[in-house]
Amino acid sequence: MSGWKDHIAFVLVEPTEPGNIGAAARALKNMGFRRLELVRPTEHLSFQARAMACGAKDILERAPIHSSFEEAIAGATLVVGTTRRRGRNRGLFLPFKDGAERIVRAAPGNKVAVLFGNEHNGLTNSELASCAFLLTIPTDDAAPSLNLAQSVLLAAYELSRLPAPGEIPKFVTQTEIQRLFRRVQSTIRLLEYTARGDRDLEAEILRNLRQVIGRSGLTTWEYNMIYGLCSQAERKLKPRPADSGGPKGRRPGY
Repeated sequence: MSGWKDHIAFVLVEPTEPGNIGAAARALKNMGFRRLELVRPTEHLSFQARAMACGAKDILERAPIHSSFEEAIAGATLVVGTTRRRGRNRGLFLPFKDGAERIVRAAPGNKVAVLFGNEHNGLTNSELASCAFLLTIPTDDAAPSLNLAQSVLLAAYELSRLPAPGEIPKFVTQTEIQRLFRRVQSTIRLLEYTARGDRDLEAEILRNLRQVIGRSGLTTWEYNMIYGLCSQAERKLKPRPADSGGPKGRRPGY
């Protein structure tokens, strides 16, 4: 595969209707995308799914199947959620056009995961917390809920309308970001930056940091710089053997 569109994966999280899965595959091919990924799907290769995929059976048949949400996003450098339900603690919402532009800018050289929840409940709060930002497709208040395959089609259409992006640096993956956040969390606790036992404030700090980092991405050099700062702070405050948790052989140049 080649081209920026091949770096964007449309991830259906626990879809329950085979027809929707097949129709989503067809929608992607209509708009020039090829990457459909599934998390614990229902019968995604059933007769109904294949029939709805029509000329996109190849996309349906080669879609990777993930056993968990964490596995599905592990290799992504930018994770974006779609949801119609807004709320104070559900994450950062961007206008659809702005969000689409960010996705396309990040696509060259980076894997972007655009997430869609199942037909009944959508993405959970926990899944949304892993997203750099969230998108909502504008609909009428009288009938706000879209069919899953329709959502995929509209998102793919908006992305396909944008001009091809220029090259940007390659960012670290979600697996490395998770490792970094465990180190940041450890440092926050050691510094007693929040009141002892105030896990709500700690969670809010980490959520905000995740959104900031998720929106802009982290290069390997930036990752190691932040990781190194946390390690040095911990060594000063609590002497311990040198930590080796960061990516080996990739140290900041200073």
